[in-house]
Amino acid sequence: MMHPTTQYAHDVVYGPLGSTVCLWEKLACERHLKDLERQGTDDFPYVFDETRADRIFTWFEICRHVRGPFQGQPIELLDWQKFDLGCSYGWVHKDTGARRFRVSFEERGRGNVKSTEKSAECLYFMCADAIYPPGRPELAEYEIMPEIECAAVDRDQAKRVWGDGRAMALASPDIADVLEIQKHNITHKYRGGYIRPLSRETKNKDSGAPCGVIIDEYHAHPTSEIKDTLKNSFGKRHQSFMRIITTAGKDAENNPGKKERDIGVKILQGEIAEETYFVMIRELDEGDDPHDEANWCKANPVLRSDSVYARNMYVEIKSEHDLAFGSGDPDKILAWMIKRMDLWQSSSEEKYMTAELMEKWKSLAVSREVFKILIQGTYTINGNDASKREDLTAAGFVHELRDGRIAVSAYGFIPEGAATRHEKTDRVPYRFWAKKNWCDITPGEVNDMRYLEKYITAYHQENELVMKESCNDSYNLSQFMIVMEELGYTPIEVRQGKPSLSEATKLFRNMIREGKVVHDGNELLTWCLSNAYEEQDTNENIKLSKKHAKDTQRIDLVAAIINAMTQYVVKKETRSVYEERGILIL
Repeated sequence: MMHPTTQYAHDVVYGPLGSTVCLWEKLACERHLKDLERQGTDDFPYVFDETRADRIFTWFEICRHVRGPFQGQPIELLDWQKFDLGCSYGWVHKDTGARRFRVSFEERGRGNVKSTEKSAECLYFMCADAIYPPGRPELAEYEIMPEIECAAVDRDQAKRVWGDGRAMALASPDIADVLEIQKHNITHKYRGGYIRPLSRETKNKDSGAPCGVIIDEYHAHPTSEIKDTLKNSFGKRHQSFMRIITTAGKDAENNPGKKERDIGVKILQGEIAEETYFVMIRELDEGDDPHDEANWCKANPVLRSDSVYARNMYVEIKSEHDLAFGSGDPDKILAWMIKRMDLWQSSSEEKYMTAELMEKWKSLAVSREVFKILIQGTYTINGNDASKREDLTAAGFVHELRDGRIAVSAYGFIPEGAATRHEKTDRVPYRFWAKKNWCDITPGEVNDMRYLEKYITAYHQENELVMKESCNDSYNLSQFMIVMEELGYTPIEVRQGKPSLSEATKLFRNMIREGKVVHDGNELLTWCLSNAYEEQDTNENIKLSKKHAKDTQRIDLVAAIINAMTQYVVKKETRSVYEERGILIL
């Protein structure tokens, strides 16, 4: 019979669990299986000692939950936890029995029992961690004066990690019997030592000889100072172990947590040969649809169980998802993607509009009646955006007002089949928006450009616009441009690269910031704007994008406006040249 650690790895690599895990978890499982094949060799002097893995499993049975639906009950490890803990504590040196892994990096979504797990490990380091020859638990040797550090970015967070451990010790009778548990201090009755909270504010961080170190929420650390200082204290104990645990975070280029994660990825990929570093990363794979609930367990392994906690957690994740994407609030969306799907946010993929700027945008809306009066007879540029044949297409308009502002509007078109699918799977309310006349739901499964053509010409005539140019992405709208030319418009090809779109994209945002934009409050347009990210090249040129290529959170209406803005930039620059020469252009 396979040990639970190995059984889990086998089920992930060869069995039914493969579709429920991300690439990095699969590579971690492959690493364990490959190491089993070469264990105990001259090149790889480590063996998997099942008694050491079982020892940590048994310890968790002694520990009690301190909150939630299982409060007061012994901890029952899930299969994925047995893999993580079994690997971390079960691999030892074949001769000395010292633990193989000295550092571990573990990343998963919020709510996946990180606090419970690490609290129990702190107590394990204090009470039960031992070194002995493989398979000989009767020869166990314990550390005298064990030192365990609960490290976090600040004092309050560090005390929370420490406090959870203290509460668990008090709730677990077998543990409380061997510890002196005071309000601000935990020590072993017979072997001394301590468990202490540690942060940047703590003095003498480098004066100890730690047996175990827990670094909590490493994404929140501005530097690697605490980790580096504590790691430099290793070597004074037989088998010091640093456990780094985190969710994803922001500022991926500069975040020490992201840098540590990247090292872990290289270890899993075999690019770095580091045998004493355990890595487990649970997140959505690149290209996964974050709205597909079947993918959520990749970052949230708790969801694979059928416990009360798992069901409650699913409700929370789904509720946060629906609120974030239903509201279009970029801050809520960003928080959900980071904390729940464990996806790092890179500064090169920042939201196009900050929360503050989105509020500014909303404040610039006027009623449809007022908007219609403002745009009557104005010089107007049309821009259009079409994505896949079966998804959202948009017409956009930039109107030049006499006071130097611009008025912008947009309208969407989506086939009936696509609208039905998105309402069921992604909760995107296209029918609601159609009833409010912010878009049309067209018959069939694919886009019919005739609806777009009719809308543009009707909009032109109804508002008595001076409209000549139609700005389009020729890749998706080449045939449409021919038709527009036949209708009397000048079709303008807008290349969809960053250098071509950057100036217009930046100008539109700046004009919003300065209050020089007015719009009719189109809720679909506002939703698209809230979904937009910016991509940046080395020359600081930008263009809009969705977060993921397959994302159903569309940006088409704002993309249509940006296409029109490219010609507005040209007209503005041309007008400035003539004004410099004293020629008035009307």
